[in-house]
Amino acid sequence: MMQSTIYKLIEFFIIFIIIPISFTIDFALWIKAIIAITGFIYIVYYLLRIEKNKFKIAANLNWSRFFKATFFKLILIAVITITFVLISNQASLFKVVLNKPLLWLVILFVYSAFSVYPQELIYRTFYFQRYKNLFKNEHILIFINAIVFSLAHIFFRNTLVILLTFLGGLLFAFTYNKTKSTLLVSIEHAIYGSWLFTVGMGEMLGFPS
Repeated sequence: MMQSTIYKLIEFFIIFIIIPISFTIDFALWIKAIIAITGFIYIVYYLLRIEKNKFKIAANLNWSRFFKATFFKLILIAVITITFVLISNQASLFKVVLNKPLLWLVILFVYSAFSVYPQELIYRTFYFQRYKNLFKNEHILIFINAIVFSLAHIFFRNTLVILLTFLGGLLFAFTYNKTKSTLLVSIEHAIYGSWLFTVGMGEMLGFPS
């Protein structure tokens, strides 16, 4: 039953569509927390017991190639986002890092450790290991991953956030599909997300400022 296509499709629909959309509805925060925690426990159980993930750092990771590619993409992202902030809200440019450096460091740590890694377990590790056989074309697999990742941020009710997370989802999906490493894609996610907070786009993504 766990491996049936119908079960997987229902599971996919519940985890990646119904739950994120439900979070846009105004109901008790504690109920949302229970739903999110229950879903995360289910996913971790699957990864540990069904897929037998050991969560060890692979010995064959190409760190040099990864950081070169990530740095190149970060430069491009930096140019685009700095230009955007200068045009849309110049006062926000590097506001937090310049005025509240301690808060900036704390938020980067909390975000990277307690937000990015769980997201990557759900949206890359679980998604790719669980549903890769449902898609004959890996480009469709990646495209759908970007869509559901952006859908996870729909509760922000912000079109720009949806666009940014869709593009980010594409980048992270390509990285995971290529490296099969939760660690590498988590590092990449943390770098780009931390940059958005640093450059002054954090408020729309829920970062305190």
